Amino acid sequence: MQHDTIIILDYGSQYSQLIARRVREANVYCELYSWRTAADVILAHEPKGFILSGGPNSVTEQGAPTLPDYILSNGVPVLGICYGMQLLAHRLGGRVAGSKKREYGPAILRVDALENPLFEGWKFEGTGYPQQVWMSHGDKVESLPAGFEALAHTDNSPLAAAAHLEQSYYALQFHPEVVHTAQGQRLLSNFVHHVCGCGADWTPTNFIDEQVAAIRAQVGDGRVVLGLSGGVDSAVAATLIHRALANQLTCIFVDHGLLRQDEALQVVETFKREMGMQLVAVNAIEEYLEALEGVSDPEQKRRIIGEKFVRIFEREANKLGQINFLAQGTIYPDVIESAGKDKKDAHLIKSHHNVGGLPENMQFELVEPLRSLFKDEVRRTGTALGLPDELVWRQPFPGPGLAIRCLGEISWERLERLRKADAIFVEALGQAGMLRQGTQQAFAVLLPVKSVGVMGDGRTYQEVVALRAVTSEDFMTADWARLPYDFLAYVSRRIVNEVDGVNRVVLDITSKPPGTIEWE
Repeated sequence: MQHDTIIILDYGSQYSQLIARRVREANVYCELYSWRTAADVILAHEPKGFILSGGPNSVTEQGAPTLPDYILSNGVPVLGICYGMQLLAHRLGGRVAGSKKREYGPAILRVDALENPLFEGWKFEGTGYPQQVWMSHGDKVESLPAGFEALAHTDNSPLAAAAHLEQSYYALQFHPEVVHTAQGQRLLSNFVHHVCGCGADWTPTNFIDEQVAAIRAQVGDGRVVLGLSGGVDSAVAATLIHRALANQLTCIFVDHGLLRQDEALQVVETFKREMGMQLVAVNAIEEYLEALEGVSDPEQKRRIIGEKFVRIFEREANKLGQINFLAQGTIYPDVIESAGKDKKDAHLIKSHHNVGGLPENMQFELVEPLRSLFKDEVRRTGTALGLPDELVWRQPFPGPGLAIRCLGEISWERLERLRKADAIFVEALGQAGMLRQGTQQAFAVLLPVKSVGVMGDGRTYQEVVALRAVTSEDFMTADWARLPYDFLAYVSRRIVNEVDGVNRVVLDITSKPPGTIEWE
């Protein structure tokens, strides 16, 4: 199926991936490319519109990212956001300069042109049509190019939104993609539907049909192995591939000893007995513990786990006969956060077990049906595939498992300590009704430090557990969950009383950014 497509050009904004997610939420397919990408690659999609992201540069700086010629010559609508607005204005003859008063954070937008299609259906309260939007800029457009008209303003930005209606060029100084812009989703939906004329055909049902066909075309009569961890991503990937190939798929579940409490038993029970998939369960705990002995660097942990993961697959696949395909539950944020190797505008945040940890000399061709999906899209796809809610809404779990939540060197004793503390925390959240309402991801982290404590009449010197709970719509950004004090006291008391070797519990109150959700 050929989708109406929006192309987003990435100029290095921390919010670039959010633009893509919002466009997808409007049921419109989009792809994100660096502004450096060759024109033939971009135009092969026959885009119905372009969105230019924000970025950290100033358009007036020498060597700043530029606007490719095909953007203006292609004859389709263009929306510039923040740096994208400044770039569009600068290229077309407007004036951009540093602002005496920079804007970072919330601002009040007043719309001056309600009839503009961008603001169709906006709901306004009070006089002057005030709306909260999110700003993040040092430069601003001081004069518009010929043919443009102002659409909205803030106290600090007289030209907070503008448009050239004849050419269908639109420009926003604020960020409609972030949740702090009150009606940003409606604005982006208006652009892709009303301005660009895109249909709403990017749906889970269409995605499933397309991926089933794509998987069959890629694999043919071949056989596939998939690493089934029991997490949401691998579960949805397994179910999708099973629908396409049935018994051509064999799931290999590697128990590396880095799973949550009782998770290994749950995986076998759910997928082998209940769903009828071909499942090979491998006990590789000793292999992993031996390979990880003495290792404390998180990137080295990931590389070791990735290498061993593939080698075990090769070994087990060889027992199954001729298999040439390795399936993974890689999703879009995995790919984004593992950027850096071939993307100059992104920084490597961490490598992922599904992406950055794989060795180059694999024997398999990869099958990654979820590679283009955000986490919320994966969950919707899982529901459309008929997976139960308790599996679809399972807490996210990293590929390297507890290895990157057990900071410092790993031992079986420390893993068991972490498992118990984590189970207490998650169980308590479930009992309080806060696993889906109030938190989107929650877990315990075992720190490689000890502190003095008193238990009974004796002095203790034991390890510290940190509790991490976040709220997030997309997992590209996150805020720490404001859990009730009495609840935290209850969890802390249980962990200290029930988990041997722990005498202190702390709470992580760092948002993303500047932190990441995981500690390693």
